[in-house]
Amino acid sequence: MTEGRGDEDELLELLPRLRRFCFSLTGTWHDADDLMQATVKRLLEKPPPQEVILAKWMFRVCKNIWIDEVRSRKVRAATPIDDAPEAAATDGERGVMDRIMFEQVNQSMAALPDDQRVVVSLVAVEGYSYKEAAEMLGIPIGTVMSRLSRARGTLADLLADAQTA
Repeated sequence: MTEGRGDEDELLELLPRLRRFCFSLTGTWHDADDLMQATVKRLLEKPPPQEVILAKWMFRVCKNIWIDEVRSRKVRAATPIDDAPEAAATDGERGVMDRIMFEQVNQSMAALPDDQRVVVSLVAVEGYSYKEAAEMLGIPIGTVMSRLSRARGTLADLLADAQTA
């Protein structure tokens, strides 16, 4: 595979990361799968320009589709999750505790403003550098750092409140 130009095999390799990103934006597996399908459809219909790295282009397309969806719904995607993550499908107390923590993190992520949630998803979940996230979002690196800092502070407060409740 060539860097910057993805084929269908490269896209297939990126699907798990795309699904995770979609979930971090939407907060539900159902909506995440719908968003992922719309993103893949758009990528297959209109491939990225030659000089673009497929992963970066994919996340940008996904984010733009989600923003359009949020605008059309006129509501924030702050609904409770319907399905447990595959990783939390264990038995006993550990599974219950994992599910509770997952729900707390998910609710806290959903409480973030969209611009902060996208930055957290790209940097903390997907592991992109500040510079890469800034390029994908078309914003200055300082803005990425500021949004991430505010989001981390808000998440810490929300999770601390959830633990004491």
